Amino acid sequence: MRKPSLRRYGVFIGVTALTLLFLIASFWSLWMLLPFALSAPIMLLGLYDLLQKPHAILRNYPVLGHMRFVFEGIRPEIRQYLIESDQDEEPFSRDARSIVYQRAKGVEDKRPFGTRMRVYDSGYSWLTHSVCPKEVDADNLRMPVGGPECRQSYAISLYNISAMSFGALSANAILALNKGARIGGFAHDTGEGGISRYHRRFGGDLIYEIGTGYFGCRTPDGRFDPDRFAQQASNPQVKMIEIKLSQGAKPGHGGMLPAAKISPEIAEARGVPMGVDCLSPSSHNAFSTPIEMMEFISRLRELSGGKPVGFKLCVGHRREFMCMVRAMLETGIAPDFIVVDGKEGGTGAAPLEFANHMGMPLNEGLTFVHNTLRGAGLRDKIRIGAAGKLITAFDIAHALALGADWANSARGFMFAIGCIQAQSCHTNRCPVGVATQDPLRQRALVVEDKAERVARFHAGTLKALAEMAGAAGLSSPCDFLPRHFMVRQSDSGMVTGDELFPYLPEGFLVNEEEDSLGYLARWKRARAESFAPPD
Repeated sequence: MRKPSLRRYGVFIGVTALTLLFLIASFWSLWMLLPFALSAPIMLLGLYDLLQKPHAILRNYPVLGHMRFVFEGIRPEIRQYLIESDQDEEPFSRDARSIVYQRAKGVEDKRPFGTRMRVYDSGYSWLTHSVCPKEVDADNLRMPVGGPECRQSYAISLYNISAMSFGALSANAILALNKGARIGGFAHDTGEGGISRYHRRFGGDLIYEIGTGYFGCRTPDGRFDPDRFAQQASNPQVKMIEIKLSQGAKPGHGGMLPAAKISPEIAEARGVPMGVDCLSPSSHNAFSTPIEMMEFISRLRELSGGKPVGFKLCVGHRREFMCMVRAMLETGIAPDFIVVDGKEGGTGAAPLEFANHMGMPLNEGLTFVHNTLRGAGLRDKIRIGAAGKLITAFDIAHALALGADWANSARGFMFAIGCIQAQSCHTNRCPVGVATQDPLRQRALVVEDKAERVARFHAGTLKALAEMAGAAGLSSPCDFLPRHFMVRQSDSGMVTGDELFPYLPEGFLVNEEEDSLGYLARWKRARAESFAPPD
């Protein structure tokens, strides 16, 4: 692994050396007390930076890091200038990041002078409210997951930590996320990198994700090992099992962790040897057909002791998903849940073409999965999770309206533990200790402090979600429907959400009822026996 670099401490070390030099020189000339008086406070400031806990930037960049906070102090004025001059490319993501930081830190998040969104832009959406608002309790916003074959169902929070592996994230980041999940009573998806010792330390609820590398439950040659899986899944901390078919960042793309980056802790969590490149293939070897996939789901459910088992995908060929649904009907085996990952999501590094142009965005993918399950008569039996830049309460409400039962977020919780989107995740030089294996950089992320921020962000977001549901006149956020949202299509027109993302009739596919969106034609081409297109 890359050796830790001390260059970021250069300013502090230089100031400290000068201060000591001036102090020694003052024994020969009292004039040296003047530069000593100037440099000593800076040295003490740097020492304080190293010891304080709230600010990861200052712990990693003593003295120098204060420049960031100078710019943060004038950021609102800079941002407003950019918006007014139409040069701000991401006003929505900037405001979402501000919301996370404020909620995580327990800072007042209310703003004067109205919206900063360009409300007349095409694509702007809003929630309709009622003249008879209701009070909604935010303390127990949960959804039960687990079909009749489950013996250990799980009541999942409406907002949870999405899949991020140990190895991609630092040990301290995993510790902070999992401790925050335990404090707040919500779930933490392990990512495909396996269950590490850091996932286990604080006992927060886990969703064990199994990818194509079968990390943590693999044989030496990279195949699925049922005995190792049963051992992992039997842990009471593991509440659900999620098979990863694809992810929004790079659907259909495998990965490889070079041997040089594999530490003993990563090797332990993944069940791979040291000194050998760690491969994540692009597809599973435990199944190759839709029917085999359903049988694999049933097998995992049995091996886990009856815990909920589902899968995650970014929708690609729509017919292939319909093949899976066909197999559910033919075998009588259905997953307990499906997580739809939008292509706009993904915190992991990915080839630019994949990140920008491969996979279906969340709104379209979620609507398609929801309506296909409705058409097959399976929607009431299978829960749907949604992921893909779901950071604010409005984002979650919108996903619930389109058919989701809960939402996951990676980006939002990364912001909560201090991520500043430096985009250096792949370099091992994350400035705030979130996405690095450098032990000195990790030190900047103080677990106890950031865990509290994770819990506060989760609680604050669900409180806002409950308030939005109440403002819409609903008794629960789960009651949101597409018609509760409006979308501006042009400067002079707007449409309701159910015009853009309608709920199609229950059972319309199995009853072979024609639809105007082409579902039935695609359904007739889908086969339970194979993912391959018909001849």
